Amino acid sequence: MRLASLRLVQPARVLACAAAGAFAVACASAPPPEKFEELPSAEELFDEGGKQMADEDDSFHWFLSPDYSDPIETFQNIIDNYPYSEQAVLSQIAIADAYYKSEKYDEAVSYYKDFVELHPEHRQVPYAMFQSGMSFYKQSRDAQRDQTATREALAHFDRLLARFPHSQYASEAEKTWRELRTRLGEHTMGVADWYFKEDEFPSAAERYRQVLNEYPGLGLDAEALYKLGVCYTRMNRGPEAQKIFQVILENYKGTEVADAAADLVPEAQ
Repeated sequence: MRLASLRLVQPARVLACAAAGAFAVACASAPPPEKFEELPSAEELFDEGGKQMADEDDSFHWFLSPDYSDPIETFQNIIDNYPYSEQAVLSQIAIADAYYKSEKYDEAVSYYKDFVELHPEHRQVPYAMFQSGMSFYKQSRDAQRDQTATREALAHFDRLLARFPHSQYASEAEKTWRELRTRLGEHTMGVADWYFKEDEFPSAAERYRQVLNEYPGLGLDAEALYKLGVCYTRMNRGPEAQKIFQVILENYKGTEVADAAADLVPEAQ
């Protein structure tokens, strides 16, 4: 009986040893566990993104537009991996700036807008609002063409000046605002002149009045007044025309417009 028990146990030992050997061989041939590189800190990534931006700024692009894809990717990594850090907040502005420098203004406006909405009390809000306006300014066209972007830029500068009238960006915003307002006034003058040449004097007069009412003090008043007076003359509204010419004589003495108005005022001849 004892000998029989030993014989029964022997095959089990053989199988156990074989299994252990197979496991050892498998372990010996398996690849080593993958090592994960440690992610740099938010501060290190932000510094790296800044260096990438500076390198792109300093590089020359004779035939190609600047490519800021690397810093954009770096700043996006900060947002993805350190969403609650101050660097993540600033990375939103940095990405917007990268798109702005790449002349991808729609993308830039999107990031600037999101920043203002998500961080309304942040110190960089005035800058983001100013840059939004400048993004549309860069897309605006001369007075003879469509003025949609001009109006968008003005709306952004209006909001900036209303909310942060004493910010460091207010002075430049006011200067650009005046330029854009003048452009809109010139655009309206151009439409009025077209109607005038087509002998559509009521329509022309309406636009000249619009220039006077909506764009005063931008250097267009005297010309708009004179042409409005001429429209009234052609529309057989003589008394109104004479009043306008008199206003010109009183307020714009010594100018070519005043000389032209004098030719149309009987008492001045």
